[in-house]
Amino acid sequence: MTGKVALVAGATRGAGRGIAVELGAAGATVYVTGRSTRARRSEYDRPETVEDTADLVTAAGGLGIAVPTDHLVPAQVRSLVDRIDAEQGRLDVLVNDIWGGENLFQWDTPVWEHDLDNGLRLLRLAVETHAVTSHHALPLLLRHPGGLVVEVTDGTAEYNRDTYRVSFFYDLAKTSVLRMGFALGRELGPRGATAVALTPGWMRSEIMLGHFGVTEENWRDALQVEPHFCISETPFFVGRAVAALAADPEVSRWNGQSLSSGGLARVYGFTDRDGSRPDAWRYMVEVQDPGRPADAAGYR
Repeated sequence: MTGKVALVAGATRGAGRGIAVELGAAGATVYVTGRSTRARRSEYDRPETVEDTADLVTAAGGLGIAVPTDHLVPAQVRSLVDRIDAEQGRLDVLVNDIWGGENLFQWDTPVWEHDLDNGLRLLRLAVETHAVTSHHALPLLLRHPGGLVVEVTDGTAEYNRDTYRVSFFYDLAKTSVLRMGFALGRELGPRGATAVALTPGWMRSEIMLGHFGVTEENWRDALQVEPHFCISETPFFVGRAVAALAADPEVSRWNGQSLSSGGLARVYGFTDRDGSRPDAWRYMVEVQDPGRPADAAGYR
């Protein structure tokens, strides 16, 4: 991807950071955005910053450029895209990974009992931000043929169609992003670009590792608490999925589709950092959801 330019919106941590780093490892110039900086944290109040992500991109072999941005503020997004245009004159990959809702949804709580302000804030963060970013960034992406848009969500279209996802607001948010990938595919396909929705599996993000009180080095200790965590993957696995899509000259075959990191690994042959290929969504359907004993054999 040398000479290619990517924007990973929502790259402070988690999937966004993994995607940015793997695009950098492929040689891309990667603009990374988020609200947590070395000078100021977002409401998450966590240590990860967009500057740290940019440094990791550069260390991986690309060029990382941090641009602190609140994607709920159209003027900031417009300024971001104007800067990319002025500095690069092109945009080849747009990854919409903005989320920020971990602390806002209530598990297994019906809509009439869920905190309304938190639920509506979650929808703004998870859906409105993606729409604002696409509105401003897509004219630049369409300037050159072959552009790629990746809408990052949680769950495949098939899985989310039949499965209640945690709460009304979470379910609505993640399903909306899936539909964005489909709708953008219809709008971009005839104009020479490709859009997809992409989900990681059970991801060992910084927040998830913290939830279980483990690190990436000893993550298997969490299996004593949650045995199904055996199917988990690093954020770099979905990052390699995006890098594979971006490097595929026939990426348009996926236009408008719902994809997963595990499914794409079978097609493109990439692995997670430990050499495995976890297929979390097939595992969830065949092992976890039916209540079978945790066993990742045959699924990674």
